[in-house]
Amino acid sequence: KNKKKGSIDCERELHCPVCEEMVKQPIVLPCMHSVCVLCAAEVLVQRGYPPPELPPEPNTPTSSPITRSPRQTRRPPPKTDRLDRVIRTVCGTHPGRRRKDTPPVIMLFPCPTCGKDVELGERGLADCLRNLTLERIVERYRHTVSLGSMAVMCQFCKPPQALEATKGCADCRSNFCNECFKLYHPWGTPRAQHEHILPTHSFRPKVLVCVEHEQERLPFYCRSCQRLLCPLCKLRRAHSGHKIMPIALAYQTLKTVNIINIELRGVLAERQGALAMFLEGARAQRAGTLNAQLSEKQSLLENAALLTYTQELLKETDQSCFVQAARVTHNRLVKAIENLQHFSLFADPSFRHFQMDVSRELKALSSMDFIQAPLAPVIDTQKTLAYDQLYLCWRLPQDSAPAWHYSVEYQRKVGSSGSNGTHCSWQRLDDVGGTSAVIDKLEMDSVYVLRVRGCNKAGFGEYSEEVYLHTPPAPVLSFCLDSRWGLHAERVALGKGQTYARSVPGMTLLQAADRALTSCHLTSDLLVADVSITQGRHYWACSVEPGSYLVKVGVGIEAKLQEWFHLPQDMASPRYDPDSGHDSGAEDAQDSPPPFCFLTMGMGKILLPKCGASNTSTGPLTAPLPPRLGLCLDFEKGRLTFYDAHSLRVLWEGTVDCSAPVCPAFCFIGGGALQLQEQIANCSTEQNPPRRVTIQTRATDAGH
Repeated sequence: KNKKKGSIDCERELHCPVCEEMVKQPIVLPCMHSVCVLCAAEVLVQRGYPPPELPPEPNTPTSSPITRSPRQTRRPPPKTDRLDRVIRTVCGTHPGRRRKDTPPVIMLFPCPTCGKDVELGERGLADCLRNLTLERIVERYRHTVSLGSMAVMCQFCKPPQALEATKGCADCRSNFCNECFKLYHPWGTPRAQHEHILPTHSFRPKVLVCVEHEQERLPFYCRSCQRLLCPLCKLRRAHSGHKIMPIALAYQTLKTVNIINIELRGVLAERQGALAMFLEGARAQRAGTLNAQLSEKQSLLENAALLTYTQELLKETDQSCFVQAARVTHNRLVKAIENLQHFSLFADPSFRHFQMDVSRELKALSSMDFIQAPLAPVIDTQKTLAYDQLYLCWRLPQDSAPAWHYSVEYQRKVGSSGSNGTHCSWQRLDDVGGTSAVIDKLEMDSVYVLRVRGCNKAGFGEYSEEVYLHTPPAPVLSFCLDSRWGLHAERVALGKGQTYARSVPGMTLLQAADRALTSCHLTSDLLVADVSITQGRHYWACSVEPGSYLVKVGVGIEAKLQEWFHLPQDMASPRYDPDSGHDSGAEDAQDSPPPFCFLTMGMGKILLPKCGASNTSTGPLTAPLPPRLGLCLDFEKGRLTFYDAHSLRVLWEGTVDCSAPVCPAFCFIGGGALQLQEQIANCSTEQNPPRRVTIQTRATDAGH
């Protein structure tokens, strides 16, 4: 009986709301309801729209009267020319007029299920996808529930010995008996890999394809438009900024939501049963109370009748008759008086106990909060960077559900930089516990795309916006600051680990300012790296405090740097330009590369020297000081390149003499501060591993 009832309910869901029969070639309207494509075309034509181009109506078992459900009233079979008759009745005939000559119109379809006029667009029904899922359910229902005795015959048996089909081939779109199926699908051939299904008169497409791009599948789902997209539709401007996810993720999310809804439905049904039992108990209790009160009322009515009878008995004048009747009446009056002395109301006359207080339940229902997946994380662009490794940092929005763990995905771009170019396959870091992740084993001078999503009991949430990081063009050089040259302890202080330095202007600068009218002998402090470079390409980065007065960052030959700092030069002399590597003796070797190469920065600006004869400007250019400055030295080519370390944009490129060991150098003139970029590998471990330098280490000179 339950199975029969379930079949009736299921069959009701499979009906077209227009023709009230089993759906045939159903399409999905924008309101997500389904109708037969032919029924939809008839409704549009009746509304005065141009007749659409439709596929031929299938001759399926569900479309013939002998195979319909016996529960339905018999209806005449649909005529193949019913659409033509409607067109002639509504639109008339227009000789010489073609449909393509009519201007495009926006079609509105009156959905019979929701009662709204839904917009179909200029292409009308051609933009509506076919509901293959509903067709499959109808097909399974037709084979499960007996809807008739019309058999599907084999299309390859020779008459009159045609046998009933036992299989259908979705690729051949034909029905076969067992023998014919084996004959036309021999073992070891490509036909043997065809998909076999139950026999049917209506073969559906194996997969959904785009209605505009017929050969494209639909691997994406737009949450904003709630539509399936093909790769070509995804690139359209109409979907820019929309939340688009892979179809596998949308499938998993919706299936998880449906499972949660089913579980919730079971919990609500259980609570509903408990509440019904409680109400039944309360009803029985109050019914008993009312029945007792009714019995008391009946007793009072009987006592009232006894009093009336007694009054009439007192009017009796016959003494013998009165005595005979008075004895019985007297005993009844005594019992009635005793009952009245102990009388009490069983039921409350206000009926307040029959009002049910559901305020607590309503409050619980209104405060019920379902478990939701985390929202899309927000990437912290200030902390995210690419150095020796990739460091990705993020946070969840304030109104997001908590995440148990995260999944970080990244891929390397191949080809042009930016958002164009091809991509390698996505790689994944699963079960990331915190809100940051480190990715190693990367290729140099490459662009990587990263994204992250959270996960909790409700499943995975949405992906964050993709962030692009450019790895350094050369291996990262790790070093510390060496303060043995020209360091004045009263002006320059080094931080812990010797990766941070700060210079405070003292009396020397004040005294130099006193001679500003005659010359400007400014004192400077030099800090160099504790390693020197003798070969290869190396990259390092640092941050200069925007409020610094003057700071020079670059490289130089070790011996020349010693000579420069032990023989102070006139900083205001036009013959002295440390940025270009020229000093007072530069005229003797104009063709040779300079022994050092620096960029000067300060007060939030960076000074970019002239770039040769092609530069038509009268002097150096200034640019905003980037948050991090990157340097790349090619020792064999004698070339030093300065970058904006965040975007790896080239700021300036200069030459330097690399005939001798070269070391990174930093110079303070006045107050300032700088911080070397520490390697991510060292920051992400509790104990720093021993530094491994692939270059020659400079020996300590006791004389300095």
